[in-house]
Amino acid sequence: MKILVTGGAGFIGSAVIRRAISRPELSVVNVDKLTYAGNLESLTSVEKNPRYHFEKADICDREAMRTLFAKHKPDAVMHLAAESHVDRSIDGPQAFMETNIMGTYTLLETARAYFNDLSAEAKSRFRFHHISTDEVYGSLGATGLFTETTPYQPNSPYSASKASSDHLVRAWHHTFHLPVVTTNCSNNYGPYHFPEKLIPLMILNALEGKPLPVYGNGQNIRDWLFVDDHAEALLFVCQKGKPGETYNIGGNNEETNLNVVYTICDILDEVKPDPRFKSRRDLIKFVQDRPGHDMRYAIDAAKIMRELGWRPKENFASGIRKTIHWYLENQAWCQHVQDGSYRRERLGVAPGTANSSSTKGH
Repeated sequence: MKILVTGGAGFIGSAVIRRAISRPELSVVNVDKLTYAGNLESLTSVEKNPRYHFEKADICDREAMRTLFAKHKPDAVMHLAAESHVDRSIDGPQAFMETNIMGTYTLLETARAYFNDLSAEAKSRFRFHHISTDEVYGSLGATGLFTETTPYQPNSPYSASKASSDHLVRAWHHTFHLPVVTTNCSNNYGPYHFPEKLIPLMILNALEGKPLPVYGNGQNIRDWLFVDDHAEALLFVCQKGKPGETYNIGGNNEETNLNVVYTICDILDEVKPDPRFKSRRDLIKFVQDRPGHDMRYAIDAAKIMRELGWRPKENFASGIRKTIHWYLENQAWCQHVQDGSYRRERLGVAPGTANSSSTKGH
């Protein structure tokens, strides 16, 4: 089975590719524009594998997409390419509208034309798998979980653009009979995570004794999903999911942002003590909250567990410890990422409030 993965040089996309290439029956074409968060160093372990191919291209370029589909003849598409940082979407929404909405439209139209020319047997195997976020559902109160039937209520330009792309994918299935599946995930974390996001930012800053900026009072709650568990779930859905269906993927690990930071500080104090501090918790600095910051996300993943047999292997305690050890053991990767334009600053929103972070894992 040949899978065309868009955004494969990103955090989740690279995890999907590494896992796919570990299976001898799968081959992958990685299509990525290589924007600031795309990093081919996350794929050095597979780059020489004959079942892996990389193509630098923009999903908004319809001719480029048509050429790639004709060249590689994929059996499935896993669409992960997206602008994903909430703060950046508040500061500059246009790129999110272009990539997340128009890019998805362009890819859908390319896939539809390709699908229509396939044989009946190839059509029966083909899937267009759209990977989305729980943020499309809005914000939860103190109780309840997002399910596949939760009404959409996006609250940021980022989540609005992803909600729009979800609706496009659904419409292309119902109108044009393109065999699509959609997944909406909770916050990802794990190895190779770009350091603008909450967990890697806290790890790297804590190692260097820099302030640990936390939005507001740190009581916003997210459901945390280890990225390798998510990658496994995505391959389950791509290969076994029923066309037209949506599957929510979550880790069943609700934590406040502040507790996440506390946990990172405590583990680092244990495994890499620093004589400069009694506790790295002393580095925590509360900063101005993000506009429209959703209070709580939590996923009900019962459907994918029941229908496809997937279950996460990591809980937050085990996953965060693995993540911290990976960053301790891969300082060269971290340094190469930071050699670019990003310097562990707040990206977008409210100039002058540097060194804050986003919590979304994409």
